[in-house]
Amino acid sequence: MGSAIQDDLFGQLNSSLVKVGVDEVGRGCIAGPVVACACFALDTCQLPQVFDSKTLTAEDREDIFIQLSQLENFHFAFGVVSNDQIDQINILQATFKAMKTAISRLPLEFDEVLVDGSLLIPGLNYPQKAIVKGDSKEPIISAASILAKVFRDKLMDMYSRQFPKYGFDVHKGYGTALHLEKLKAFGPTTLHRMSFAPLSKKEETNTLFLPLDEMLL
Repeated sequence: MGSAIQDDLFGQLNSSLVKVGVDEVGRGCIAGPVVACACFALDTCQLPQVFDSKTLTAEDREDIFIQLSQLENFHFAFGVVSNDQIDQINILQATFKAMKTAISRLPLEFDEVLVDGSLLIPGLNYPQKAIVKGDSKEPIISAASILAKVFRDKLMDMYSRQFPKYGFDVHKGYGTALHLEKLKAFGPTTLHRMSFAPLSKKEETNTLFLPLDEMLL
C-alpha cells in the first residue's frame, strides 16, 4: 500500500446490526455515467483497512477492491446511470437512482443504510442516515467509495478504447484541462453529458455511440 494509507483509521466492524454503506462517484464529471456502490459485511467478516478513496493511489484502491471482493461474508452491488439519463433527469436524481439500484441488488436483508453526504435517498424503504464525509468516518462507506471508484475507472478505461482520442483513461470524464482540450479539438461524443457546462452551450455531437446499460459486477 502507498503512503496515503494511515494505519490507525479503521478496524473491525463491531456492531451486530447489518449496516449498508452507500457512496457514488462521477457526479462532477462532464462525461460518462454516475456509479454508486452499496455494500455490507456480516458480523463475522473482518474488513481490511479501508479509507476514503480520494486519499488513495489507484494501485491502493485496486488492491483493496480485490481484497473486498474475495471476502466470504462481504456483499456489494453497483448501480450505473448513463450520461443520457443524467441529461434527462439531472445529476442529483441520477445519483439517487444509482444508489437505489445498487441497494436493490444486494442479496440479503439488512438493518440500516449509511449514505455518504448530507442528503437522504428519497423513497428508500429502509432506515437510513446521511453522514457528511462518511467516506472518512465509516469503514463500510469507505469500502463502498473504493469499490465505486475502481468500478467506474474501469468503465472509463473501456470507453477510452472506444474513443481513443479523448483520454478517458487519464481524466475519467472529469473536466480537466486535457479533457477540455480534446473537446475543443474533436467535439463531444455521445458519452458526454450535454446538460453540463461547457457542453450545454453546444449543439453538435459526433456519431460515435456506445450504449451503456445499468451494470453490476
